[in-house]
Amino acid sequence: MFLPSLLIGLREGLEAALVVGILVAYISRLGRRDVLPRLWVGVGLAVALSLAIGAVLTFGAYMLTFQAVEIIGGTMSLLAVGLVTWMIFWMQRAARTLKKTLEGDIDRALAAGSLWGVVIIGFVSVAREGIETTLILWAMVQDFAEAPIALLGALVGLLIAVVLGWGIAKGMLRLDLRIFFTWTGAFLIIVAAGVLAYGIHDLQEAAVLPGPFSPAAPIDPVTGAVAVGWGAFPFGWAFDVSTSFPPGSIVATLLQATVGFTPAMTWLQVVAWALYVVVVGAVFLSRSRRRPTRTSSSTSPSTETPVTAQQGAA
Repeated sequence: MFLPSLLIGLREGLEAALVVGILVAYISRLGRRDVLPRLWVGVGLAVALSLAIGAVLTFGAYMLTFQAVEIIGGTMSLLAVGLVTWMIFWMQRAARTLKKTLEGDIDRALAAGSLWGVVIIGFVSVAREGIETTLILWAMVQDFAEAPIALLGALVGLLIAVVLGWGIAKGMLRLDLRIFFTWTGAFLIIVAAGVLAYGIHDLQEAAVLPGPFSPAAPIDPVTGAVAVGWGAFPFGWAFDVSTSFPPGSIVATLLQATVGFTPAMTWLQVVAWALYVVVVGAVFLSRSRRRPTRTSSSTSPSTETPVTAQQGAA
C-alpha cells in the first residue's frame, strides 16, 4: 500500500502545490501580500476539512452494523471513483488555462474588496485535491492493519510534492507537467478501477447488489458452494485463486494495491473493472493524444503559454 498511496499523495499534493504557488506568486506581484494570510486561512480550512472527513469515515463506522458499514463503504467507494474520474479529466482540460483562471479569480476578489473572497479561493483550490485524496485512500484501505502504511506513503508523497512545488516556484526545477499528469492520470484510472471493484464487492456483501452473498448466487451442483468460473456468470465468482495467492500475501497485497486484484473476485467486479479501464482509459488517451496536435496549430499560444507559466511561476 505504500507505493500506490505515495503516488496518489504526490500527484494530488503537486496539483495543490502548483495552484497555491500560482496564487501566492500572483498576489505578491500585485503588491498585495497583506491578503496572503487570508489565502493561508483558506488552505488551512481545506486541509482541516479533508482530515475531518477522513476521521469521520475511519472512526464513525465502529458504531454501525456490518451491513451498514458495507453499504457506506461501497457508496463512498463509488463516490471516490466519480470524484477521481472528474478530477482526472478536469485537470486534463483545465491545465492549459489554469494560471489565467486563478489570476482572474484573485482580480475579482480584490476588486470586490471581499474579506472572504481570497479565503474561499484558497479553500476551494486545495479542497478539491484534499477531499479526493481522502476518499480514494480511505476506499483503498479499509483494513486497519494497512492504514498506517498507506498513511505513511501518502504523507511521504505530499512532502515530495511540497518540495517539488517549492522548487518549481523558485525556478530551481523544470517539470513537464503535461507528461507528469498524463502518466499519473493513467495510474489513477487503474487505481480508481480497483476502488470501483472494492465498492461493488462491499455492496454485494450488504446484499444491495446481487452476488455470491445473495439468493441470486448460482450454486455448483457438485460441491453445493457458490459456483466459480464461466458457469457462475453473472452473479457468482469469476475466479478464486486464494490457494495460489493467499489473501495477505506479498503478491496478493501488491496486486490489490496497484490494480485492484483480490484472490477471489465476482463477475460484477471483473466486468466493472474492465469496462471502467477500457472506457475511461480510451477517452483519456484520446484526449491526451489530441493535445500535441492542438499546440502545433494556430491556437498554440493560448494553450502552451499557461503551462509554461505554471512551470516557471507556480
